[in-house]
Amino acid sequence: MFRINVALICLLVFVHFLAVGASEIKVGADQPELYLPIMEGKKVGLVVNHTSQAEGVHLVDFLRDRKVDVAKIFAPEHGFRGDVSAGGKVDDGVDPKTGIPVLSLYGENKKPTTAHMNGLDLMVFDIQDVGCRFYTYISTLHLVMEACAEHRVQLVVLDRPNPNGDYVAGPILKEGFESFVGMDPIPLVHGCTVGELAQMINGEGWLENGVECELTVIPVKNYDHTMSYSLPIAPSPNLPNDLSVRLYPSLCFFEATSVSVGRGTDFPFQVLGGLKPQLGDFEFTPRSLPGVAVSPLNKDKKCYGVDLRPSKDVPEFTLRYFLDFYNKYENKGEFLTSERWLNLLAGTDSLIIQIRNGVTEEEIIKSWQPGLETYKIVREKYLLYPDFE
Repeated sequence: MFRINVALICLLVFVHFLAVGASEIKVGADQPELYLPIMEGKKVGLVVNHTSQAEGVHLVDFLRDRKVDVAKIFAPEHGFRGDVSAGGKVDDGVDPKTGIPVLSLYGENKKPTTAHMNGLDLMVFDIQDVGCRFYTYISTLHLVMEACAEHRVQLVVLDRPNPNGDYVAGPILKEGFESFVGMDPIPLVHGCTVGELAQMINGEGWLENGVECELTVIPVKNYDHTMSYSLPIAPSPNLPNDLSVRLYPSLCFFEATSVSVGRGTDFPFQVLGGLKPQLGDFEFTPRSLPGVAVSPLNKDKKCYGVDLRPSKDVPEFTLRYFLDFYNKYENKGEFLTSERWLNLLAGTDSLIIQIRNGVTEEEIIKSWQPGLETYKIVREKYLLYPDFE
């Protein structure tokens, strides 16, 4: 009898772990029972885009169907519908389906104004991020938090997994290099969900004048930082698939160079190529793609380089690709076309100095470790999910 009970217990434990392993990740938006009571009787502003889905329906429609008073929609980079190319101006407008005003946070204003905030009782942020400091949705988050704090409007963050959330890497943003592609002193790959990052921004006093907003995070269910996460919807026009999202941290520095990352092709952030035939055997020609890449680098010119799509093991953030191309140019000015932009993306001017001095990738990465170790201690205070360490 004892043996039977032990066997039964083992079987039940095994089934339990199978069930846990098979548990479906539920993003914050898919748990309305946790946030609908907070919205009851309030005028709500939504910071959303095309990734803001709840149970397969856009969050705007989902909330209106449940009688939530959605008063204003705020649109980040790439627009409310995610159809504006990188850097393209996002205009104010009206959502034709609902008649709700759509206010741009990527045009004349990147921070909600007093007029924007007037009449709101609650703000909701629900946008899929990719875990990189220079991906501007988290800069929008920072400025929305600041506006909410200043106008005493509660903020609810509907959290989503981070597809690059299984590690921390890169240089920490240095004071003096703040911009819309880097607002807070975090690493290039920060290892946080939007909800965790919001808590960190609040808790570390990074908002202007040290203000804090009233913050509620609706956490992801059945998620931890060791998990890989395939995005159900492309987060922006030039990150169309999991490979591009995973390569994005390593390839974004090329945006300050004459080397194309494939904008204007069907495989952005999955290839590299410049105008010199000696750069590689792979060939592609960027073209204008409305809503994706209107005037891509090297438009209508044949590029030579490498195709990263066959890669079986996609590396975590690496300088290998950047250093390989840098070393192929005898005239470095032909390669690095905007040092200022590189420094803003890196969050420091130390990187280009190290590269010019011939410092190896291993040595550069080693130089970041003290800052990363300090950051990890700070990060740990705000984690909502089991960590990778």
